[in-house]
Amino acid sequence: MKILITNDDGVNSSGIIAAKDAVESLGECIIVAPATQQSGIGHALTLFEPIRVNDVTLRDGTMAYSVSGTPTDAVILGIFELAEEKPDLVISGINMGENLGKSELTTSGTIGAAMEAAVHGVPALAVSLQVKRGDIKFHDGHVDIDFSTAKKITYKIAKNILAKGLPEGVDFLNLNIPLHMKKEEIKLTRLGDRMYNVHVQKRLDPRGRPYYWIDGEPAGHDLPGTDVYTLKKENVATLTPLSLDCTSNLKSMKGWLQP
Repeated sequence: MKILITNDDGVNSSGIIAAKDAVESLGECIIVAPATQQSGIGHALTLFEPIRVNDVTLRDGTMAYSVSGTPTDAVILGIFELAEEKPDLVISGINMGENLGKSELTTSGTIGAAMEAAVHGVPALAVSLQVKRGDIKFHDGHVDIDFSTAKKITYKIAKNILAKGLPEGVDFLNLNIPLHMKKEEIKLTRLGDRMYNVHVQKRLDPRGRPYYWIDGEPAGHDLPGTDVYTLKKENVATLTPLSLDCTSNLKSMKGWLQP
């Protein structure tokens, strides 16, 4: 078995080493990831500048490929250029910070990388670990966090994928793990809303020219059975099966088109 590992937190993220440690007994691991922190980049591709790839040695001595582009770029290069054969599984993570709900489905670089693998017919797992501090969530490099439970759960889901494949109609999985769990429980969930109140902060640089920071905070309330509620309220790991087919109700559109 060959397992491709990436991470939108960057190639030097502690989460990449944790993912490798979790699944290396299941097959040969190849690590291909962005050179720098890429959180919030979504499913972006680099199309108008060249992408550079460098061999790097991670802090545990593991060899990896550092990619100058996005997580999606890393997956494409990993599948079609750097791996000797098509991988049996792509793991995107273990990401610093949870990726929950509909609002992060298209903004998360972690999910974007898993989605790209699914586009090319490779089973994929996005893995995210809840964090409480913003400086850790967006850190570029090593962080001192206990990955032990996250590694056990990642191993369990990865082993199932390699042994059974994904169920019909499921293209990839989104796994979110609480930072502190009382027991290693996983619940199947649907996506919650988890929308944001957007904050745009306008500031002036030393020459008086305006610049902006985009920020936000979660808004609204999610119902039981959603990934947001289950992780936040029940402190349980969530596994959400996702499909690339986002087609909505075609029948209702036919009536909508009538004059």
